[in-house]
Amino acid sequence: MNKIPEVSRLSFLKSARAILKNPLPFHKKNFNLKGNTFRLKLGISKDVVSSRDAMFAQHVLQKNQKNYKKSAIQTKDLAKYVGNELLTSNGAHWAKQRKLIQPAFHKKQFETLVNKIQEAILTEIEKIEVDQPFNIFPVFNDLAFQTVVKALFSGEVDTRAINRLQYITEAAQEMLVKELRQPYLIWWFKLSGELEKNLALTREARDILNDFVAKRRQSGKRYDDLLDMLLDARYDNGLAMDDEQLIDEILILFTAGHETTSNALTFAAELLARNPSIQDKIYSEVITLKDEDDLLLKLKGLQYTEQVINETMRLYPPAYFIDRVSIESDAFSDFEIKPNTNLLFSIYEIHRDENYFKDSEVFNPDRFEDKTIKYSPYYYPFGAGPRMCIGNNFAMYEMILTIYELMKVYKIEYKSSPIEIKPLITLKPKNAILQFSKRKD
Repeated sequence: MNKIPEVSRLSFLKSARAILKNPLPFHKKNFNLKGNTFRLKLGISKDVVSSRDAMFAQHVLQKNQKNYKKSAIQTKDLAKYVGNELLTSNGAHWAKQRKLIQPAFHKKQFETLVNKIQEAILTEIEKIEVDQPFNIFPVFNDLAFQTVVKALFSGEVDTRAINRLQYITEAAQEMLVKELRQPYLIWWFKLSGELEKNLALTREARDILNDFVAKRRQSGKRYDDLLDMLLDARYDNGLAMDDEQLIDEILILFTAGHETTSNALTFAAELLARNPSIQDKIYSEVITLKDEDDLLLKLKGLQYTEQVINETMRLYPPAYFIDRVSIESDAFSDFEIKPNTNLLFSIYEIHRDENYFKDSEVFNPDRFEDKTIKYSPYYYPFGAGPRMCIGNNFAMYEMILTIYELMKVYKIEYKSSPIEIKPLITLKPKNAILQFSKRKD
């Protein structure tokens, strides 16, 4: 067995400030120096293996996935804000919840939700300012959040409470990023009361959601939305989720369900601003389908628009790193993987590997005419294996419909400056200043 090349703790400490702002350059530099897999020494007994080897990722996430679990970053650090739900759990509890919830996210179920999704999209894109530069991210952020609201609650909830819930979910993410990137300040976060302040906000969010659920039950009405589907769901023993588990699952839908989508939509708009010819191709597709009233048929017809979304997530994957921890000894290629090894896969780097994507830095939706790429071991916009994102179909429907409605009404003015990024828990856009104009054709 070969030894995994090492990057010293000193090298990490020298780059700590830069890593806090953006860890991607640090990883790229060491991949180029050490190869596609390296070990970062964080202390005497603490280290992490980082890799941009797509086959290694496939081995861990799919082929031998039973030997790997999610790390404490998700099962403890994130879980204290969103609970012990599908995203943050491991083992038997995860399997039980996945089996229970999976039917609610089947493609056929979205036939009842797609009109609610479109309603939220149309409301939010009306907020776009025309003929002047402005930051598009807040519009897409609100759009993605309100889409989850519509899908979960059919919009039958108090607007002020929803606005408060949105504030809390975003504040929790900012706090978690501070904890993960500045672990040496944990003592201060506790002593200053900043940590407890955010945990109190999380408790408030749970109270808001409990109130929504209680009112739904009291109303006796059915909306056939996600909340009804979750309330209807039954375990093998015939029992429903208890209220605490139900709130855990709803809370992660808000946290994860809007964050990644708003990021991807913003990056898509940024890329379209730099590629007017691709805007024109989408508009040509939009025109051919504008008279189609069946939204599901329309979605199936928006093939090029879907390619644009897939190519956007190749270049700017919302989940730009995926982490796992080994349970027992394993081996991949010539490397030994000991129990409790922390593994970190750079999806950002895998998606830009010239071995898999020719001219990988170029925005080229045509490459996804080959539909097999979506299922390949080097394309991971929603993860892979049994733990692939349960809401991937929902997210794709939402993003395709948003781009369709956007291009039907607006043109995005040409922009040549580079796209700025802000890597947090997810890959976020920074300074997404664009200019929109109304179509006259």
